This record gives sequence, C-alpha cells and structure tokens, in this order.
Amino acid sequence: MVNTLLLPELREMLALDQESELQEFCTALNPGRTAEFMEGLDDSDVWRVLQFAQSDRRAEIFGHFDEERQLAMLACEPPVETAKLIEEIPADDRVDLIQGLPTETVDEILPLLPVSERRDIERLRSYPEGTAGALMTTEVAKLAEKLTVGQAFDELAGIARSLETIYYLYIVDDHNLLRGIVSTRQLVSSLNDRSLTLGELMETDVVTALAGEDQESVAETVERFNLLAIPVIDSGRQMLGIITHDDVIDVVREELTEDAQRIAAVEPFDDDFLRIGLAVLSYKRGLWLTILFFAALLTAFALRHYEDELAVHAWLVWFIPLIISSGGNSGSQSATLVITAMTGGEVELTDLPKVLGRELGVSLMLGGFLSAIGFFVALFVAPSAVAALVIPLTLLSVIVCGCLCGVTLPILFKRLGLDPALMSNPFVAGIVDILGIVIYINVARIVLG
Repeated sequence: MVNTLLLPELREMLALDQESELQEFCTALNPGRTAEFMEGLDDSDVWRVLQFAQSDRRAEIFGHFDEERQLAMLACEPPVETAKLIEEIPADDRVDLIQGLPTETVDEILPLLPVSERRDIERLRSYPEGTAGALMTTEVAKLAEKLTVGQAFDELAGIARSLETIYYLYIVDDHNLLRGIVSTRQLVSSLNDRSLTLGELMETDVVTALAGEDQESVAETVERFNLLAIPVIDSGRQMLGIITHDDVIDVVREELTEDAQRIAAVEPFDDDFLRIGLAVLSYKRGLWLTILFFAALLTAFALRHYEDELAVHAWLVWFIPLIISSGGNSGSQSATLVITAMTGGEVELTDLPKVLGRELGVSLMLGGFLSAIGFFVALFVAPSAVAALVIPLTLLSVIVCGCLCGVTLPILFKRLGLDPALMSNPFVAGIVDILGIVIYINVARIVLG
C-alpha cells in the first residue's frame, strides 16, 4: 500500500541530504510503517533512505517490502552493499531472497559473506522447496541442559540480538541432539531459584518436524498444538533449526490460495495474479477448461442419445437447464464444504460414512423443497399432473446424487493420495450434469410410459 503522507518531506530530505532527519525517520516508526511511507519512492531513493539506518534496522525495514521490489532494489546495487544487507536478514528470509536473484549475482555475493553465513545459506538451499528444511531458520536459542537459570540469562543476553525469536529455548547435548524445551515464561518464573538447571526445568516431550516433512503437514502440527515455533530435526534427532509462526501463516495462506484456485479448476499460480504472464495464465486456466469442455461434450452426446424421447415430449427440453444447474450447484456446494473441512482438519478419511449420512439428510430436505417449487411450475407446462411429476422426482434424485458425489469424490481423491481440491467445482458439476440427463430421461420413461 502506498502512503503518500510523508513523500514530499522524504523527497526534500533526500534532495537536501538531511542526514539527522533521515536517521530519525528510520528509527522513530515501526519498521513496517517506515516501509509503507517509502512505497511511493523510486527504488534508488528507497535504497538511499535505508543507508541512514543501522544495519539491523535496515534489514527489518527492507523485509517489509514485497519480494519483487526487494529483488529490483538489489539488482541495481553493488554486490558488496547487497552482501552487507543480506548478512543482517533472518536466515530463512535470506535464502528465499537469494533464490530469487540471478545465478551470476548470487555467485558474486556469496564469497563476500562470512564463511559461517555462507555455509548456512548453502545448507538451507539444499532442502527441497516446500519442505520443513527449506522453511526453517537456523537462528535458534540452543542451550546446554547443565546451565542454571542464572547462567541461561547470561547466555541469552549475549545471543538474543542475533536470534529471530526466543519464545522457546531448545536444550541440546554436546552432540547437538535435541533433549527438551524450556519456554521463556518458565525461565522467568524460575528467577526466584536461579540455581535450577535447564535440565530440571525442560519438557522432554517435544513436538518436532523432520527436515524433509511437507510444509503443509508442519503447518497442521503447529495449528494442532498451538505452537509459536516448532523445532526441525533430522532422522537422528539433530537440532537443525526452527519454523516460526509467521512462516506457518505464510504456508497456510499459500495452501489456501492453491486450494481455492484448484476448486475453481485453475492450475495453481507460481506468481501473483497481476504479475503472471498472459500466456502462462491462459495455459493454467485453459488446461482444465479443455478437460471440462470434453466433459460437456459427453453431456451433449447423452442428450443426442435420448433425442427420440425429447422429440415426443418436447416440453421436457424446457426443464433441462433447471435439472442440470440444480444438480451441478448442489454438488459444487457439497464439494466446497468437504474440501475446506478436510483442509482445516475437521474431516478425516474415516468420517466418510458420517459425512454421507449428513449429506443424505440435507440433500433430501433441499431436494424436497426445490421439488415442490418445480412441481408447481411444471403443472403449467406439462400435459397433465401425472406428467408434471417427472420434474420433482428428477430434481430430488439429481440433488441427492449431486450432494453425495460432491462429498464422496474429494474424500476418494484424498484416499488415493491426491489433493482433494483437484476434484474442483466445475469437475463435479460436469459429472453431475451427465448423471442428471440420464436420471431425467429415465424418470420420464417410467412416469410417461
């Protein structure tokens, strides 16, 4: 969001090179607000303002710009200046930023970083995208279990500025194996007995994530146990890093966006909607549209198969859109509800019988209500009251079928190890459309003879 409130003053301060005023601007406000007030400046001017902030404050402010703008600013600056900034950025954000830079730029920057930082970056870059290892930060409060409460405070005082968070203190042994966890609340509460050791305070039943674990699974674990951070370990229980709640929020947002796009029958985007190329956007939308196009052709073939019945009872044609839309809409509703419930962990695979029972009851109530309206309308069109029964009977059958298909197909996909969101609304609607035509004509055959 561009906030123009201070833009004239900022431009004037830059033009007059007012050092003290620019330093005050960089320190007086919350880093996020500072970045917001600079959104209207050119990239070069933003970079100039950032030079008046202390290195750690500069990294904080820089982190509040979107990634595209961060990359644009770094592309115009010398590798030496870029390396100084990257060194101050939290480890996980630093890796994400470096992966967005051109390879030749990265090759120039890495040698300028301290050896420890460079090794940390290379280690984090080695984890596959979408795993806990790629999401974690290595800036962790790791302490020995033999330390007393007093010694722990002294230790934290020396390392706190370099840590992303100290919600939890992770207790490790001499081989970096995770032994337990102590919250900062526990530590502060133990100040009246500073001789207690961390080994005596720590909880040994620690919820952890494996480095190769999928990020969505990690997010579900953090949500289930209401954690502010989760430690990441390897198969030997070596402490590798932590994933903080802000990164989990990003994962949840990303997964929800992907699910929403799949539900709309769109292949998930790799970039923001307004930044993705038109050719790529057309491909991602056209892929499923083509599949749905052929599904619609099956509906047309089904109608052609029953053209004799429709020719004899021409009034049935008038209700085809009503039948198709009722079944498709009910199926789409059910699919959306069950997919979101599965994403939120409310519905498991074993809940299928219960879900089907509930959906059957709801579909009978909805179908009964809409069938009554359909029968009333059909009385004015059908040749007789008996013939008009075709419409309510079909509507009830189609809505029940649509609702049951809508909840069954996503759960079936999940059981097969696929993303349930792949069973999108248009796809469910396409299947129910074909079933609706078959049900409609067969009900008409039975009622009309």
